[in-house]
Amino acid sequence: MTGFFLKKAFFDGWDNLISMVVLNLGFLLILLALMGSLSLFGSNALLGVLALLLSLGLFSFYSTGACASTHAYAKYERPGWEGFKRGIRESWRHALLYWFLLVLDLSLIFFVIPFYLSYSSALGMLLSVILFWVFLGLTFALFYYLPLFFHMQGDRPTKTLKKSFILVFDNLFFTLFFALYQVVNLVFSLLLAGLAPGVTGMLLAQSDAVKLLMFKYDYLEEHSDADRKHIPWEELLYDERECVGHRSLKNMIFPWKD
Repeated sequence: MTGFFLKKAFFDGWDNLISMVVLNLGFLLILLALMGSLSLFGSNALLGVLALLLSLGLFSFYSTGACASTHAYAKYERPGWEGFKRGIRESWRHALLYWFLLVLDLSLIFFVIPFYLSYSSALGMLLSVILFWVFLGLTFALFYYLPLFFHMQGDRPTKTLKKSFILVFDNLFFTLFFALYQVVNLVFSLLLAGLAPGVTGMLLAQSDAVKLLMFKYDYLEEHSDADRKHIPWEELLYDERECVGHRSLKNMIFPWKD
């Protein structure tokens, strides 16, 4: 499944490259707002905090719209601007929780953990280690949170978050691999000034990951006595492989040589 995920994520990004760049322009504007918020701390700390919180809120709601688009890309659809707007309308409650979780996650790594480390005591070190694992667990859960909502609409935000944690711990090795994959995505994004793959590309990878993992749970629901350690991925992903097609970098760059 992991190998096919890499192929699908790459070609889904390639097939929707222009749309991805357009959505990333919005994320770059939000990044400028975040940087502007940080610059306010030198003159007015309270105003800086408020601006930072609002910028993170804007990021959260914009991410839900972008994730609605990437969810459609993962299904080989072209949602357009209407799909983006509909995604925000449908997921505003999830966006609010996502906003809160982002603030919590960033607070843990930038403020709370350094605060306890500053005490240079055994208790401070212990609390820092515990909170770091909380930060990692929450970060991993956020990988799946928004795509899970669009895959299973109707769930409450807290129920979606609970399912996100279940996905993390039930697919721990894939999640660790996926975290590394997102780090690589981030590095390429920095090299390409955030235009590609950018945040949209990372959301697309999350949408692809959730879509493929859901095949496993659909199979287990239909075969309750199945061995969870031996999932017939070749069979489950047959239709997906047909949709992606037998593509390579060569025929992607030189299609006339097919």
